[in-house]
Amino acid sequence: MQYDPIKRSLGKVFNQNPTLRKLFYLLLDWLLLRSWHIRKELRALKKNGLQQPSILDAGSGFGQYTYRMSRLFPQAKILAADIKPEQIADCNRFFEKIDKAGQVKFQYADLTQYKSEASYDLVLSIDVMEHIEEDTRVFENFYQSMKKGGVLLISTPSDQGGSDVHDHDHDEEGVHGFVDEHVRDGYNIQDIADKLKAAGFSRVDARYSYGAPGKISWKLSMKYPILMLGASKLFFVLLPFYYLIVFPIAALLNYFDVNLKHPTGTGLIVKAYK
Repeated sequence: MQYDPIKRSLGKVFNQNPTLRKLFYLLLDWLLLRSWHIRKELRALKKNGLQQPSILDAGSGFGQYTYRMSRLFPQAKILAADIKPEQIADCNRFFEKIDKAGQVKFQYADLTQYKSEASYDLVLSIDVMEHIEEDTRVFENFYQSMKKGGVLLISTPSDQGGSDVHDHDHDEEGVHGFVDEHVRDGYNIQDIADKLKAAGFSRVDARYSYGAPGKISWKLSMKYPILMLGASKLFFVLLPFYYLIVFPIAALLNYFDVNLKHPTGTGLIVKAYK
């Protein structure tokens, strides 16, 4: 099972008007554990002086994080880059409807080729690098595109089972369904730090996410619902009732995952400074 067909199905529902789409972004913000971690990091960056940044959302997808940053940094200029033309067009339409076209622009960009010399204070890369084989080239492009003192913020699976490859509770077909969109099974924490330093970054801070509480939350809030939706679209009808039960539990687990230090975890949160 792949994510894209389900994303498209949900998109048809929530793209009917801007209010529904904003609601969808809000639900994702509270449901997805990575959103909790990124929200915490972005707030910390703002508190520490990042007030009116020039931002590159590298691999912007459906525009969830672009929208959050446009609200957190209302004076920022944001370029959101992706390789899917239909998503770029869709996001540009949405941001025009909510009167943010002057602040945010979506455009096509291959991150292995894209470079804009010393342009950005913040580069955000959320669940992107696990899809790109030529990661060292992308890190070099990020470095060249950042201003002195800029920060790169990455969320990506770790090699501790971040692509679900070590979960033997499911048969081989089920496991492959969660990894066939990835070119690697996850990053070793030292390996990604070494690659970023080799690209030129002066300091790299990397920590594990999706520790013990996060792994349970992810299965409850994402993995099991996606498996059910992949089996039958009838589960779309049951999904709201499922989340009424599961969401409070997942939110509590997310809180613990964000606020505890994990000796290991299936995700990584990485900050690299120029």
